[in-house]
Amino acid sequence: MIVDPLSLKLFVTIVEEGTIAAAAEREHISASAVSKRISDLETMLDTQLLRRTNKGVVPTVAGVTLLHLARGVLHDLTDIFLQMQEYSSGVRGRIRLWANISAINQFLPNELKSFLNAYPQVQVRLEGNISESIMKAVAEGAADVGVITTGSCREDLEYLPYHTDQLVVITPKDHILAHNKSVSFRETLDFDYVGLPVGSALNNQIVRAANDLGRTPKLRLHVNSFDALCLMVEAGLGVGIVPRGAAKPYFKGLRIRPVQLREPWATRDLKLCVRSFNSLPAAAKLLVDHLRQG
Repeated sequence: MIVDPLSLKLFVTIVEEGTIAAAAEREHISASAVSKRISDLETMLDTQLLRRTNKGVVPTVAGVTLLHLARGVLHDLTDIFLQMQEYSSGVRGRIRLWANISAINQFLPNELKSFLNAYPQVQVRLEGNISESIMKAVAEGAADVGVITTGSCREDLEYLPYHTDQLVVITPKDHILAHNKSVSFRETLDFDYVGLPVGSALNNQIVRAANDLGRTPKLRLHVNSFDALCLMVEAGLGVGIVPRGAAKPYFKGLRIRPVQLREPWATRDLKLCVRSFNSLPAAAKLLVDHLRQG
C-alpha cells in the first residue's frame, strides 16, 4: 500500500482552500480529478477524511491527523530534493530563514555576513514577515528557522534565546515630548501614531497596552519599515515606537528624537524558532548556533 504524494498535496490544498474547486484551480488540475484522488485516498485508508458542507469541505478528526502527517511528509520530500540539488550544484546547504523586521534591521546583517564568510558554500534565503506568519511557516515546513519577538507562541515549535532590544518613542524634534528624557506610554496616547503593519508584534503590543489603560491608540497610518516610520514621524504625521537599534541610523540624518519609554514591556526578547533543532539539516543547525552566539 503506497500513498501517493500528489494525493497528499491535493488533500492539504483542499483543507487550506476550503473547497475542491479552489484547490483544483490552485494546483492547475480539474476538480473531478481532485475529487477522484481524494475518494481513492479515503478508500485506501478506509477512513472519511473530509466532510462536505454547504460552504465547502472541512477535515474530519482523521483528516486533521492526516493533515499534520502529510505536511511533514511533503516537507521531508522537498528537503530531499533540495539537499540533493545542493550537492549537484556544488552548494553544501540551503537554509530558509524567516525573520521579523526588528531582527532584519538590528542584528541579522552582520550576523549573516559573518556566517556566510565562515560557510561560503551555504545559501541563506531570507524572508521578512510578522511573527505570527513566521511561526506558521516554520510549523508547516515553509521555513527552516524563524526569528520572532516573544508574544503568543505555538506549542508545536521549539524556541531558543536570541537577542534583547529596547523600545523608544520617536518624535519630531520640535514635538512637545521631544524635550523629555523619558515618557510613559500613557503620555503618548494623546498624540497621533505612525504604526507598523496590522498584525505585527509591535503594533499588537501598542494596541494591547493602550487597551489595558482603557484607551485606543490613534494609529493615523501604517508603514512597512522602520525607515518609512521615521520619515513619517519627521514629517509630523505622528509619534512612533521603535527598537532603538533599528532607528539609530536615522537619528542624525532626520529631524527626529528618541525618548526613553518607561514601561516594563519596552524591553523585548527576540527568539529563534524551529520545528525541532535535532531534526534540522546540518547547515541550519550551524546557522542557529551562529545566531545564538551573536
